Amino acid sequence: MAETETSQQRALILALCTHAIWGSMPVYLILVDHVPPLEYVAWRTLFTLPVCLFFVVRAGMLRELWRTLANGRTLRTLMASACLIAINWFFYVWSIQNHYVYAASLGYYILPLNMMLLGFVFLKERLTRLQAMAVVLAVIGVAALAAGALTTMWVSLLLATTFGVYGLLRKTVAAGPLIGLTTESVILLPLVLGFLSWTEFAGPGVVIGRDAVETLAIIAGGPMTAVPLLLFATAARALPYTTIGFLQFISPTIVFLLGLLLFGEDLKLAQLVCFMLIWTAIALFTWDMFRNARRTRKARATEAPAP
Repeated sequence: MAETETSQQRALILALCTHAIWGSMPVYLILVDHVPPLEYVAWRTLFTLPVCLFFVVRAGMLRELWRTLANGRTLRTLMASACLIAINWFFYVWSIQNHYVYAASLGYYILPLNMMLLGFVFLKERLTRLQAMAVVLAVIGVAALAAGALTTMWVSLLLATTFGVYGLLRKTVAAGPLIGLTTESVILLPLVLGFLSWTEFAGPGVVIGRDAVETLAIIAGGPMTAVPLLLFATAARALPYTTIGFLQFISPTIVFLLGLLLFGEDLKLAQLVCFMLIWTAIALFTWDMFRNARRTRKARATEAPAP
């Protein structure tokens, strides 16, 4: 997994794969429904590290990993991003286990707007006129959902803020996707081992090993975490952050559909309005992105000197 520069078209495909995995997470979390959320996050972090180290060794990037761990400025940034993603994981699992699926989904509907705002303010990115129209449609759709969920808005805002800032840090830090995620896992390792040791010897005891299916599901949390985060970080470095933010509408829409089709939640008018507006906005935004990419390729082909 060499960390070479990724084309925008390939980055878009990686981002879509990422959201397909994240959107299906509630189905996976059914298997760990009785695992305390903090313990699950600890196991998830622990089993993410060997997956990352496997790819680091395979790609011959151990020296780069040591350099990153020795770079104080990069390490501080990744310490912040590691804390943010751990908090995000905990509250996402907690909200699903406590039947706040609606609040969790709303948080990830707010997240794209948060990410686009961060890209606009900190990265000086700008939208085309058609993309701006798509954002307005999405804002109206999210507002329709938010109006019916004011009591759990704190959960939604916490999820949106922690992951939004996490993505911004990962886009700007001087470490590639694989090295960055591996470093985050190394940073969290002492906390994870300390918590799991306390849970086993002084607390209620760890849950791993009590049931074969549950144990395998906990172990699967490693690749389930590492793969989409690597895909996300790779795409985030190649695409404008506003575009990455807009694509975030996909995974909560999948979660909402799972809530309707699998978890038996009722379809509310606000949800229907939100879906229609957001998917219209996604279609506009994606079409405009591909149109601009085509224009750029044609312009480069025209400017290329004849052989």
